[in-house]
Amino acid sequence: MQALLRIPVPHSARLVRSAAAPAAVQLLSAPYAHTTPSAPALFISGSRSVRWASSSSSSTWKQRQANDRYAREARVQGLKSRAAYKLLELDDKHKLFSRGQLVVDLGYAPGSWSQVAMERTKPTGRVVGIDLIPAQPPKGVSAIQGNFLSPAVQTLLKDYLNEFAKFRKQNDKTLDPDNDSGLVSERPSYIDAERAESIEDRKAETAGHNDKIVDIILSDMSEPFEQVTGFYIRTISNPHYHSRMMNTSGNQFRDHARSMDLCLAALQFASDTLRPGGHFVCKYYQGAEDKNLEKELKKMFTKVERVKPEASRSESREGYFVALKRKDVTLADS
Repeated sequence: MQALLRIPVPHSARLVRSAAAPAAVQLLSAPYAHTTPSAPALFISGSRSVRWASSSSSSTWKQRQANDRYAREARVQGLKSRAAYKLLELDDKHKLFSRGQLVVDLGYAPGSWSQVAMERTKPTGRVVGIDLIPAQPPKGVSAIQGNFLSPAVQTLLKDYLNEFAKFRKQNDKTLDPDNDSGLVSERPSYIDAERAESIEDRKAETAGHNDKIVDIILSDMSEPFEQVTGFYIRTISNPHYHSRMMNTSGNQFRDHARSMDLCLAALQFASDTLRPGGHFVCKYYQGAEDKNLEKELKKMFTKVERVKPEASRSESREGYFVALKRKDVTLADS
């Protein structure tokens, strides 16, 4: 791994040092456009052996992309991939996003879901993505490259979220009606009043849950293909990585079983970090075990729906669980 290049993070270096241990991580910077320049931004990369796609399947995938209406539209709109339209549809139907939210995007590469989340939570929202495959994070998005199933990587992600929560809390003081320091306006603007109301709502909902600070967790995770070539390339724009994001093996049982493992890992992370009232969106491949996952979701969330967006290909067995308004329970309690 290459050495540390550049990190705009909080002044405390504790998080940076902790990143160096078992995960073998590389830290890069991600541009941040919507808050103050001192806001923490992070890109971390690690490595692990995963599967690789054959050249024939890659050619088939490229041909299908060229003929796909959503893929063409995504290129025109400057979106990272056609998957953005799936999340846009889910948000239009379920009203997932609002300004100022803290969003975690699991399996974010190539970054289209993070693009949507950043756009719909700006100007004060924060989006943090994590993926095993290296990818350039969209503007304003922080990203971690590493294996989400690794406890060390999950700890790193939680540490970063806590660092950002401290940063946001400091900034929120400027809008706190009980804070009499600094400049005082006779009549706050509509935008400031709306932000202050949002802050107070968030404080009320998270009271007594200091470690549960995330507003939305998105999981579009799937197992990538193994990399067998291109190890010498040191760029996150490497086209080999894009082929590895082809996310089904052709074995329906294997794809389903693996997706259930990833969904349960995402749900456990949500149990640890998602605030009461927060939302959870998770991709799965249909099979015998998805009903058990749905039962677990219904114990933790007020409303749970299965959705297959129009942008999903008709032949695909993928679906999405949309779980809204987390209850004040944990996965262990359920």
